[in-house]
Amino acid sequence: MTPTIDELNSIASQVRRDIVRMVHAVQSGHPGGSLGCTDYFTAMYFDILKHTPKSFSMDGIGEDVFFLSNGHISPVWYSVLARSGYFEVKELATFRKINSRLQGHPTTHEGLPGIRVASGSLGQGLSVAIGAALAKKLNNDSNLIYSLHGDGEMQEGQIWEAAMYAGGKKVDNLISTIDYNGQQIDGSTDNVLPMGDLRDKWDAFGWKTLTMNGNNMEEILSTMKEAKSLTGNGKPIMILMTTTMGQGVDFMMGSHKWHGIAPNDEQLGIALSQLKETLGDY
Repeated sequence: MTPTIDELNSIASQVRRDIVRMVHAVQSGHPGGSLGCTDYFTAMYFDILKHTPKSFSMDGIGEDVFFLSNGHISPVWYSVLARSGYFEVKELATFRKINSRLQGHPTTHEGLPGIRVASGSLGQGLSVAIGAALAKKLNNDSNLIYSLHGDGEMQEGQIWEAAMYAGGKKVDNLISTIDYNGQQIDGSTDNVLPMGDLRDKWDAFGWKTLTMNGNNMEEILSTMKEAKSLTGNGKPIMILMTTTMGQGVDFMMGSHKWHGIAPNDEQLGIALSQLKETLGDY
């Protein structure tokens, strides 16, 4: 059954609770971007993706495949993977602990369901996604490849090599998204290294470029539906997704300072008071 907008927003609230609790428990991790991308991940895993959580396979034949390039926002990914049925929710309590399958950046050697590539070394994920998209074509598999990237990641040269390849080779079964929150670890993206007009750049590389508000569930769903309708037409799809870093927790919102630090006990209490518990805490 397709979830309603209210149901998706309810799931997103719980995911945000998971995120702040996970990073607080070990006093490390990346809450800012995770909170900003929560609505996107919730929409993807509970509505958009054609996937089979209970029968996960590394090859992903016959289903859509998702890659997270900016792997440091692993808390949000782990939460939605658990909440959508890839592994037990209680395992979220092991985040970033010794011998945990839930490392700070996603890895594959422990066999965590839902993870198909180690990520977090920025710039590499688009190349991986393109390779998987080409494999889908070779296998006559009509399902899609999705990837997510950070806007600061656009400062990596490998991104633009991959962009040129996908546009030039018409990799049109790929839908990529950039978390366009304007923040990175050292400050605003404009201050660290201005990237100019990203829409014009992606258009120039032969992609079909869309925009959406990544903190509006209805807009996410409608834009992703549009993106799906545009696949198979000779162009890869890029979505510039505006979000607010730290979305949902007022003292974190819009600040690069919450890129990679954890809340203290008092801050956790404030954050949780702003995020309704809807599915039950782990």
